[in-house]
Amino acid sequence: MEATLLSLPTSKPPSHHALSSLSLTRPVNPFIAPPSSSARPTGSSGKVRSPLTIRAAISRSKKEETVESVKAQLEDCYFLAGIKYKGLTVKQFQELRRCLPEKTKLLVAKNTLVYKAIEGTPWEALKPCMKGMNVWLFVHSEEIPAAIKPYRAFQKEKKLEDNDFTGGVFEGKFYTPEEFKQLESMPTRAEIYAKLLGSLQSPSIGLVSTLQAPARELVMVLKAYVQKLEEEGGGGEQ
Repeated sequence: MEATLLSLPTSKPPSHHALSSLSLTRPVNPFIAPPSSSARPTGSSGKVRSPLTIRAAISRSKKEETVESVKAQLEDCYFLAGIKYKGLTVKQFQELRRCLPEKTKLLVAKNTLVYKAIEGTPWEALKPCMKGMNVWLFVHSEEIPAAIKPYRAFQKEKKLEDNDFTGGVFEGKFYTPEEFKQLESMPTRAEIYAKLLGSLQSPSIGLVSTLQAPARELVMVLKAYVQKLEEEGGGGEQ
C-alpha cells in the first residue's frame, strides 16, 4: 500500500516588506465635510492666525474705543471725578444714572485707559485717583453742585458710605474727597450774577481785576465783596 504525502501551506509570518505595502484607511463619514484650510483665518502674509491672536486684536480694538470714548467726554467737560465702584450692583448703577442731571455722564473704564486719554492734558491732575475700581463722572455744565448733590443724596439713601468720591478735577485743580465741600457749596450761576449785579451797584473798586480772575477765585472774591457790602449796609442802618 502506497503512502500519500500531503503538502500543506506554510504558516510563516509575512515579511516586513509585505507589511509595509499594506495601508489602512479609515472609513469616511459622509455626513462630515472634510477639513478645509481656506476656512481658517489668515493674516495679510497668508499665515494662519491662532485664536489667541484674534482675541488679542479684539481686546486691543475695544481698549482703543474706550480711550476715544473718554476723550469724547472730555470735550466741553467742566468737572471730572472718580467714584469708588466696588460693591455697586447693576441695579444701583442704573438707578444712579437715572437720578443724575441730564448734562452728566457716568462711564465705567479701567484706570489705565482713562489715564491714557487724559495724559498730557489739564485733566492729568486726576492721576491720584488711578487706583482701585472707579466709575467716572463727567459734568458738562458749570453747575457743579447740581451734579454732585444728587449723588450725595443717592449715597445716603442706599447707605453707600464706602462708595465715596476718590477725587475730582475742576479748572485744572485736583480736589481730594475732603475738599469736595468747597465744590458742593459753590454758588450757582444765577447766584453769581445776582452778587455781581449787586457789586455793580456799589463803588467798583477792583472790579476789573476781579472779573479777570479764574472762576473759582471770582466766586470767593464776590462772596467776600458781597459780605462786605452787607456789613456796610447793616452798619449804615444803625
